[in-house]
Amino acid sequence: MNELVKLGIWIVIIGGVFAYLWRKGHLMKLSTYFVETREELRKCTWPSRDELAGSTVVVLISTAILSLMIVLADFLILKLVRGVLPRL
Repeated sequence: MNELVKLGIWIVIIGGVFAYLWRKGHLMKLSTYFVETREELRKCTWPSRDELAGSTVVVLISTAILSLMIVLADFLILKLVRGVLPRL
């Protein structure tokens, strides 16, 4: 019985929130937002499969090059710090 009461309370709370949002017009604004978003997405030009594959390759190669540069910089800084610390 306790679970049934909790369920009833939640239904009343959700119903109250829904009624409040409906009365204030927030649900209509949300509906308008989704309709306008769909219209804007229809105006977009989407890349072809070949363009998408080419862009993916460029991103992967750029990421690999940047990763190598970071590893190299980390290695050089480590060598520099290890070279300086024993002298202190």
